[in-house]
Amino acid sequence: MATTYSISDLAQEFDLTTRAIRFYEDMGLLQPERSGAGGRSRVYSARDRTRLRLTLRAKRLGLSLNEAKEIIDMYDSPRDTVPQLQKFLVILAAHRQQLEAQLREVEANLDEVKVHEKEARALLAKHAKKATEKA
Repeated sequence: MATTYSISDLAQEFDLTTRAIRFYEDMGLLQPERSGAGGRSRVYSARDRTRLRLTLRAKRLGLSLNEAKEIIDMYDSPRDTVPQLQKFLVILAAHRQQLEAQLREVEANLDEVKVHEKEARALLAKHAKKATEKA
């Protein structure tokens, strides 16, 4: 029999809230079966568990959930993997460019902070010198 997981099992394993897992389900990333009275209980498969792991990995890379879904859905398809890998590279390249632009902005901000720190230290030193001359 195939291994299945409850929403609590996955929440505990991946250190997530059940609300987050339900959100991923609403986004179409997970597709649990329903059981119990009125189908209120979710039963997650090993496939769902893997998709959740891949979703969290994509999030760590900074990809949007839509990008994550697009990539993960490609691997569910039994088609030729070349177009899938090409699409994955396009998404990663765009994301890398975005991160590099953000890095340039952060570096520029750090340079500006350093200039202001230097100016503030110089002013403090000037005030300290005046204070010692008065004393």
